[in-house]
Amino acid sequence: MKKAMHDEHIPVALERTIELLTPALSVTSPYLIDATLGLGGHTEKLLERFADLHVIGIDRDKSALEKAAARLARFNERVTLVHAVYDQIANVASERGLTQVQGILFDLGVSSMQLDQSDRGFAYSHDAPLDMRMDQSTGVSAVEVVNNYSHEELTRIIREYGEEKFASRIAARIIDARKVAPVTSTIALAQIIKESIPAATRRTGGNPAKRTFQALRIYVNNEIDVLERAIPAALELLAISGRMVVLSYHSLEDRIIKRAFAHVSTSEVPHGLPVEPEPTSYHLLTRSSESASAEEMESNPRAQSVRIRAIERRAA
Repeated sequence: MKKAMHDEHIPVALERTIELLTPALSVTSPYLIDATLGLGGHTEKLLERFADLHVIGIDRDKSALEKAAARLARFNERVTLVHAVYDQIANVASERGLTQVQGILFDLGVSSMQLDQSDRGFAYSHDAPLDMRMDQSTGVSAVEVVNNYSHEELTRIIREYGEEKFASRIAARIIDARKVAPVTSTIALAQIIKESIPAATRRTGGNPAKRTFQALRIYVNNEIDVLERAIPAALELLAISGRMVVLSYHSLEDRIIKRAFAHVSTSEVPHGLPVEPEPTSYHLLTRSSESASAEEMESNPRAQSVRIRAIERRAA
């Protein structure tokens, strides 16, 4: 018998996430916002672990919310699911009468469900229509970007969001291809990218389409701008002794998290002055980003690129 999708879903860094959040959630009637709910794997385990925890789960993907609702139905009123983008986290909390919460979790990037659903166009290994929108009810799709944007625009997107050094060559090859026929499928785009990259380079570093597909997904979903708005808003929502854990999967995301956490956790007193610095209101729980364990990387491929950061709000 084929397993349900949520049975196959393995949450990344699950035990480390729970370990980091436990002190904040070990209080009476805690609230946690799972800002990127996905299939609800982290939320399910947290609800099992903390008997009086209430979780507000946010996701922009309606399909994910439907599947998470079925998975979490047994928790009844302890779960509130919201269709929204996670930079709306403050409004989501306010509309439910909350000014502070004890825990916040971000598991960023594309979900395993979105990768597994071939018709969503996220994966270069499946032949599917180019789309890549996490919320398919709104916004520009990848097929529109690939077939309408200029060489300059495509180059900027691929270089900036994919950190792809062959961005200009890939953009030029896309434009040549679409003059013959619109580029509408993932496999067609992946082949164009492969042909744009020198053969010697293709032999290392995984699938040559990876960085360009990442770039298009980030651009289509406005992920960088959303994240830059969401993290400061989430930090403001944390109660005293509240904790936030962020799982990111590429350097662009991790740099944003690192910068935001450093900004609120670093004393403004100049180094070397003969005074005691004022205590900061946030404390880093991870000195730098952490990786998943070797065992988890072996059993869960998605864990191979994860970077874990965590922070706690403290009384100033």
